[in-house]
Amino acid sequence: MGFSHFFLRRVIRPGDRVIDATCGRGQDTLFLAGLVGSCGEVWAFDVQEEALAETAERLRSAGCSPWVNLVHAGHESLASYVREPVRAVVFNLGYLPGDRAGLVTRPDTTLLALDQSVRLLLPGGMVVLAIYTGHQGGDEEAACVEAWASGLSSREFNVWKSRQLNRSDSAPYVVIVGKVPPGK
Repeated sequence: MGFSHFFLRRVIRPGDRVIDATCGRGQDTLFLAGLVGSCGEVWAFDVQEEALAETAERLRSAGCSPWVNLVHAGHESLASYVREPVRAVVFNLGYLPGDRAGLVTRPDTTLLALDQSVRLLLPGGMVVLAIYTGHQGGDEEAACVEAWASGLSSREFNVWKSRQLNRSDSAPYVVIVGKVPPGK
């Protein structure tokens, strides 16, 4: 998701701590590991062992494994594993492409994870959500995420929604939550 990466590149620096809340096949995890470098730390969560195994191989091949923690757990438990403040949290909501199990993210666990994410977020940091609605329950989850984001304090957070105008309404789109630095 190049659009998300555009913003993350401007926020994440070497040595930062970041979270991939839904690592899937590991593309964002590898991207985040490259941004934070060997002096940083990444936590990557997924409930699917297949996804974690593929992510582990991708990281091993790139030499990034030592600073990435792969966690076999749902994103709703991220605060149980991550105690330090983080610069960014990335979500890809929907399903694992090519997965035959039909496993999808759900509003109840996603909202828990989002609440934890903004509590862990450093000032100037961001939560980036790629929202895929082209599956059963996708529209419901998107509506819940947008309602949650719209309810965040405008004194503490800036929230943006970006959607491609020349794509169908079921095409993925991005929501970005930026934590306002003190004095801004």
